[in-house]
Amino acid sequence: MVPQLIFRTLRSADKKCLAKFCWNFGVKGLLSVEKFKRRIKRGEYFPPFLYLSIVNSCNLRCQGCWVDVEEKDAIELDTLNRTITDAKRHGNSFFGILGGEPFMHPELLELLAAHPDCYFQIFTNGQFITEKIARRLRQLGNATPLISIEGLENTSDTRRGKTDVFSRTLRGLDHCLREKLLTGVATSLCQSNIDELLTEGWLRRLIKRGVHYTWYHTYRPVGPKPNFDLALRPEQLVRVREFVTSMRAKMPIALIDAYYDGEGRALCPMTTGISHHISPKGDIEPCPIIQFATENIRDSRGVYATIRDSAFLKDFRELTAQETRGCVVLERPDLVKQLVIKHGARDTTARGTAMAELETMTPRFSQWLPGEEVPEQHWMYRLSKKFWFSDFGAYRNVSHDAEAKARELKSKLAGDTVVK
Repeated sequence: MVPQLIFRTLRSADKKCLAKFCWNFGVKGLLSVEKFKRRIKRGEYFPPFLYLSIVNSCNLRCQGCWVDVEEKDAIELDTLNRTITDAKRHGNSFFGILGGEPFMHPELLELLAAHPDCYFQIFTNGQFITEKIARRLRQLGNATPLISIEGLENTSDTRRGKTDVFSRTLRGLDHCLREKLLTGVATSLCQSNIDELLTEGWLRRLIKRGVHYTWYHTYRPVGPKPNFDLALRPEQLVRVREFVTSMRAKMPIALIDAYYDGEGRALCPMTTGISHHISPKGDIEPCPIIQFATENIRDSRGVYATIRDSAFLKDFRELTAQETRGCVVLERPDLVKQLVIKHGARDTTARGTAMAELETMTPRFSQWLPGEEVPEQHWMYRLSKKFWFSDFGAYRNVSHDAEAKARELKSKLAGDTVVK
């Protein structure tokens, strides 16, 4: 599998793009994780991977979206450059760029050009990637488009609130591939697309098209209009994990996940401290779906000192790690509310209803399903996770009561089709 993947990538990707990926993301990314591990030993936390939602606006209206896509919030280029430059001083070289739709930010390409020593992963629906933009991305060489596909023709239209979504997205995808960009496809798995896209046949279609990697994550019913009908059941979450680990050992395409270690134990990137999120208003949030903050990247101390010294983020990491290895928003909305009130955190949404949304939530399962762990099959993934994507000791104090509650919740809800 690995030799085939390497050979296929060498044949299909631009050499400059490969070189930037190997150095800026590969070598420097691993060094940034090592610096992160050393900071942990000193009791200091600054994530090696920052995710920046640079704009709210989006051309689609996806079911269950928590972003205020009708708003025009965007982080100005000077602030973005200052934030990334400060993070670089402390070893960071990889940044996730989110929205909204990032390509609706008028200065996205200028941002990439300003930091040739960094690597950027752009989460996009692909519909704004024209031939010209794809050519410019190839010239820059330091970004990988991660294009969201949420189903085949009919499913995509329903899921994303517009018509002709699938073909328009494929057009952008093909522009990237023709320019030999390292290109990925992401899917938020839910009830309407799991049978279409969680298949070996779909992966073979992506490989034939030239896609280099894919990222399966699972739909989370949060935000102002959570669609509980779309949420996966516990046995389906296990099915996703089993599929990913088996295909990693079989198919010449890289498969990413962000919620499990090498032994198949659940983890949360926010709780481990390996990543935090910056909103389109510049607010520093624990993660994209926890839309509360006490600090902003415009604070005079700079992003490094602001995150390192944040009592709000520290408390979130530590208390969450004691109560769950899964998603605290889904499993313990009461705990999120408690932390928000304790620190006087502000609602970072434009709609101003984040607390009301929390109060209407009831506990449900997430990726933490004790007793259903599925270890990595392939030695490469197992080894890389051991050293560079583990829980970094965050869960050493997780309570037995928390595990018992997770088992009880899984057992209670496993047979439900809809959990409100």
